Amino acid sequence: MTNYLVLHGLGGSTGGHWQEWLTNELKAQGKNVWFPNLPDWDHPKKDEWLSCLDDTMHAIPEDDPLVVVTHSLGCILWIHYAAQHQERKVSRLIMVCPPSNGLDKAEIQNFFPLPFDKRVLRITAKESLLILSTNDPFLSRDRICEYLDFQIPCLILPEQGHINLQSGYGGWPWMLKLCLRDDLSRSFCIHNED
Repeated sequence: MTNYLVLHGLGGSTGGHWQEWLTNELKAQGKNVWFPNLPDWDHPKKDEWLSCLDDTMHAIPEDDPLVVVTHSLGCILWIHYAAQHQERKVSRLIMVCPPSNGLDKAEIQNFFPLPFDKRVLRITAKESLLILSTNDPFLSRDRICEYLDFQIPCLILPEQGHINLQSGYGGWPWMLKLCLRDDLSRSFCIHNED
């Protein structure tokens, strides 16, 4: 059975955020979903988040397919985890709106720099998709290349902000469909409100 791991970012992803909605929708369909409450999410420490993620990953059966869905700082957390655990393969990785390495936000600075090996996401996931927005306040257009260097497929949505509650992303049916599809690459042309 396919398992789903949802990783939130700074400040969590509750209060109607699309990750909370996605978790509830997947569970309603009988799916195994892990949505760990990462510690001290307003003042995160990379080592504590990695430890929590490691505990969660040990609870997920290694032989079952795993879909990982990350948002914002959760993307950076997954990159660090994948770099340290390259033997743990996932069937699908969907990363949404990672923040810039150059962002002037003290709360996230201990998550940078990013790992040197830019092959890590391709090595650890059978399929990957990076979803960005043209007007993300946490990743400006001129910093997008920080993540294109990881050489995974990228979908750039026009004018969608940080793809969070503030930019209108509570329920996100397209993301649910993306998670449930057999072939990730067939989904790239689906309109985000489909």
